[in-house]
Amino acid sequence: MKWEELTSAQQAETERQLAVLTRGVVEIVPEDEFKQKIMKSVVSGEPLKVKLGLDPSAPDIHIGHTVVMLKLRQFQELGHQVQLIIGDFTGRIGDPTGKSETRKQLSEEDVQRNAETYKQQIFKILDPEKTNVYYNSEWLGPMSFADVVNLSAKVTVARMMERDDFTKRFQGGLPISIHEFFYPLMQGMDSVALKSDVELGGTDQKFNLLMGRTLQKEYGVETQAAMMLPLLEGLDGVQKMSKSLGNYIGIDEEPNEIYGKAMSVPDELMLKYFELASDVSNEELKQMEAALKDGGMHPRDAKMLLARTLVRMYHGEEAAKAAQEHFVTVFQQRALPEDIEEFGLEAGELENGSIRVIKLLTLLGFAASNGEARRSIQQGAVKINEEKWADPNADYVPQDGDIIQVGKRKFAKLKLI
Repeated sequence: MKWEELTSAQQAETERQLAVLTRGVVEIVPEDEFKQKIMKSVVSGEPLKVKLGLDPSAPDIHIGHTVVMLKLRQFQELGHQVQLIIGDFTGRIGDPTGKSETRKQLSEEDVQRNAETYKQQIFKILDPEKTNVYYNSEWLGPMSFADVVNLSAKVTVARMMERDDFTKRFQGGLPISIHEFFYPLMQGMDSVALKSDVELGGTDQKFNLLMGRTLQKEYGVETQAAMMLPLLEGLDGVQKMSKSLGNYIGIDEEPNEIYGKAMSVPDELMLKYFELASDVSNEELKQMEAALKDGGMHPRDAKMLLARTLVRMYHGEEAAKAAQEHFVTVFQQRALPEDIEEFGLEAGELENGSIRVIKLLTLLGFAASNGEARRSIQQGAVKINEEKWADPNADYVPQDGDIIQVGKRKFAKLKLI
């Protein structure tokens, strides 16, 4: 199909869709094929089948995960259909991408439990009416050994060793299990089974996405376009957002927690968060970028807008308004919040009427361990009745109504019971 064959209205709609769908995208392979797919869809009225595979190795979704999911939502708003694949079969192997050692295989129970949590959180973003959910065990499970041998014959070992992570492990004398080679093959077979038109993933998924194209061609299916999106840096501004690194914002976290964390996003990453992880329009994004550049908007105000936007997206407008009021009251005006949760401290936890603050912090759930509690005290993050507690080894005599604070967002009011 040629551009000149489209009506002016069809050309305008194609350009509109391309402007929305290419926002924030690092690479599309191949670009001309992707444009052709959009053109054909506009002319025929047939929606594109847009695929995202999820490896249910962890149960919670953070803002970094939402980059591809928000792109899927944009496809849906333009009338396209999402193919969401829960990798219950591939998840038992685990994606070796970026890994320096063989991943532990998940049990079927782990995969199913994580998958259910994923689905609950994903539909905070995606339109369930335009989302088809699949489990890839549906087509991978019934494959015979002959099918697997036939599949493996379609890709050479040299092609597999093009993967940087495999090469590094091989050169470093680290083991690579044969079953790990099958992960990209199985992900590619997902695209064959569903005849996907487009597949999305992070830039670290390029090898896997292109494998889908390779296998579709081998099995006589029209090849998909591969769309790569950037990996979002976490709150430290350096490493990829990750729960294990503690630099994440979870979409299921409390509104005040999301708001407070968003206010710690580095200034230089603020526009990237707006572009990749928010639902602001292209026009709003351009206006904001210009206002920040010419001084018409203060970075603090832009960051407050980002924080409020993220809370609104996952908890609603009322929660966003309340979270902003809480932040302004507690942090900008340096006042204590009005609705501090009460914590009942049992007499059995006291020794001669006192308790180590380290122990108290773990009881409150403000620290996961004594070591973490000690570090919080040493870093000056712990206050009792608005006074810093400096000695991690000192005992403390609690009283009814004492306010315990850790950092900027954790508060508790003691009640002796």
